[in-house]
Amino acid sequence: MFRSIFSKLIALTALAASTFAIAPQTRAEDKAGAFDFYVLALSWSPTFCSGERGQKSPQQCGTDKKFSFIVHGLWPQNESGYPQSCASSEPRTVPDAVGRPYFDIMPSMGLIGHQWRKHGTCTGLSQKDYLEKIRSAYNKIKLPQDLTSLTTAGTFSAEVIEQKFTEINPGLTADSIAVNCEASKFEEVRICMTKDLGFRPCTQVDRGGCKIKRITVPPAQ
Repeated sequence: MFRSIFSKLIALTALAASTFAIAPQTRAEDKAGAFDFYVLALSWSPTFCSGERGQKSPQQCGTDKKFSFIVHGLWPQNESGYPQSCASSEPRTVPDAVGRPYFDIMPSMGLIGHQWRKHGTCTGLSQKDYLEKIRSAYNKIKLPQDLTSLTTAGTFSAEVIEQKFTEINPGLTADSIAVNCEASKFEEVRICMTKDLGFRPCTQVDRGGCKIKRITVPPAQ
């Protein structure tokens, strides 16, 4: 009998642990709207599509798709750290009718839904207003044509990629943008913006960027 009770206790403990592991983690200190600035993450789609995850994303990586930069996300950020998965009165699921108009810059409902749950809930905005904010942030950025028009792979340093952005975006400085890599491939740029979508410096984000001298940029065409 003791063995039976002990076995049941172990089973209940395991169930509780697994339930905790899959539950969304909402930290008490993460409150919607309580953040310092935004990070606009622009992912280089050809790098994503060349990997295993890309093969499972036909909406972004199908043979008829030729994306260059897409929006990975618009993230509330603090000077140190960032909030995530905040409590919200909005639904966790983004309806197709709300998300699909943004497929030209965020080409899947999976991406849109994940970004809303993890980051959008912490903005204090509604789903519609969050996606409109993403559109406004994206439209604020001029994209370097010598990257978006690449027909063969290019090799650049992180510093040069940053310069390509700062040269054509007035007010954007080297300490307001960071390049991220996947191994030695160009993964994305992260641009720091005020809540009103002006450019601003961000020491922690900039410090966490990729600094290598030779970054491969797969072609977009």
